[in-house]
Amino acid sequence: MTILLDALLRRPVTRTPVWFMRQAGRYLPEYRKVREQAGSFINLCTNPELACEVTLQPLRRFRLDAAILFSDILTVPAAMGLGLDFTEGEGPRFARPVRNEQDIDRLPQIDPETDLGYVMEAVRLIKRELAGRVPLIGFAGSPWTLATYMVEGGGSREFKLVKTLLYNRPELMQRLLSKLAVAVADYLNGQIAAGVDVVMLFDTWGGVLTSQDYLEFSLAAAQQVREQLNCRDGKAIPTILFTKGGGQWLEAMAQAGFDALGLDWTCDLKQARQRVGDRVALQGNLDPAVLYAEPHVIRERVGQVLDRFGFGPGHVFNLGHGITPDVNPAHVEAMVEAVHELSPAYHF
Repeated sequence: MTILLDALLRRPVTRTPVWFMRQAGRYLPEYRKVREQAGSFINLCTNPELACEVTLQPLRRFRLDAAILFSDILTVPAAMGLGLDFTEGEGPRFARPVRNEQDIDRLPQIDPETDLGYVMEAVRLIKRELAGRVPLIGFAGSPWTLATYMVEGGGSREFKLVKTLLYNRPELMQRLLSKLAVAVADYLNGQIAAGVDVVMLFDTWGGVLTSQDYLEFSLAAAQQVREQLNCRDGKAIPTILFTKGGGQWLEAMAQAGFDALGLDWTCDLKQARQRVGDRVALQGNLDPAVLYAEPHVIRERVGQVLDRFGFGPGHVFNLGHGITPDVNPAHVEAMVEAVHELSPAYHF
């Protein structure tokens, strides 16, 4: 169980651990079967037994070094009463978006066990089923990423509403982000208390900001979350920050208090390692589209990622973003097996 935890804490390992974002999902036929049984994505997320089942499915197929809790980054705003719904082909929508000062002030505090008890129960079920074989990764959306969905009312390409709020009322945006930082920290602390071994903060939309605004709004709020986490009560709980499109801010992210940084595929691992030194571990960063290629190409590209990081500890192999739904599971197996076969050469 310790290889992933050791790598995240930059301790020596015998090979590079591997897991990947969205490893439980639509590319697996067994997942699609359970999703159909659930009737909707929300039903699947809120049913602890079904969430446990789909969390475990990829571990039955592949030699992975972690399970990641099956859930969604929008559970926190959903628990705040914004009326979350998912429409097939359109993504998430909120019935009651956050648009003004009154909307922000009305946002309630959440209690993880009461308001998100289905997640905590899923964590406990998964931990029992894993029986210590591999660690369980818990996660949440970053305050900035949650704010984008809450203000826009769903997904966005231009981020018009949330950026207008940021530019016109920066103090109000900070109020929203601070409120979300408390809620996200409480949520992750609830997951830690329920048994997760690692926590990861997904900052999906940090990369849409200017450099100044990323540091002032997104990264500062992520750091507020990190400062409130109970990660050293009895055992170390490694923390990971992933900002999609955030490669330009690696030095600042490395100072934010997280143990590891996730990198998308646009970052060069060798340069990233030089820039952060030994301050943090790095996670990533195979382009998810490589999994459409033939297995021998996948193996070659895995070797290139390992080679760019180089020798020594502090690397967790992952995709640069989530796996896409129509990938052949056999190609995923080729990736995982290539990491197992090629990575020991990079450890002493």
